[in-house]
Amino acid sequence: MNISPFFHELRSAYQSEMDDLAFDSEGRDVLRQRLAEKRKEMGFLVQMMELSPEMVAVTFHQGFHFKQPAVMDHLLTHESHEFPEWDSLADAIHLHPWAHELSQVVLKQPMGEWFLTVAASLEYMYGKPGAAPAAQRDDENDDDENAREGRSSEFPDDEAEDARIREEVGNDWLAEQGFDRKD
Repeated sequence: MNISPFFHELRSAYQSEMDDLAFDSEGRDVLRQRLAEKRKEMGFLVQMMELSPEMVAVTFHQGFHFKQPAVMDHLLTHESHEFPEWDSLADAIHLHPWAHELSQVVLKQPMGEWFLTVAASLEYMYGKPGAAPAAQRDDENDDDENAREGRSSEFPDDEAEDARIREEVGNDWLAEQGFDRKD
């Protein structure tokens, strides 16, 4: 499966966010509790959905049912500015009732449709068996090809800068919530 650089970058951030939410400091599974708390804060979290979509997308964890995996696989090849209209994905993606309610808050935002596409895609990758190892193999192949051709495997400067800004905003938000900085 070919994944665009946009989704490749966000996948690991989403995985990290899910890992951070899953267990408390004593090792107890607190994912449901923490997700419920985050869902109650959606009115605030929508402010972060463009710069740190992975931090907001977790609120939709287990809120999607993917009826057409081939559509999702194809969607993952797109860059962030190439997404189809959210309504055009209705046959491929079903929202569970609670997630549909949450989506109504998101859709009121200017980037709401874009964000729901990102959230659905991240959740699809998260739940897809074997997605991470395949992507790691793709990365290794890309790195080998880039090395043979004398190219850097880094993203162009503007994408790297966007990633840096998203990470910085996410770290700021976590610090405001009482978490230690990763810096």
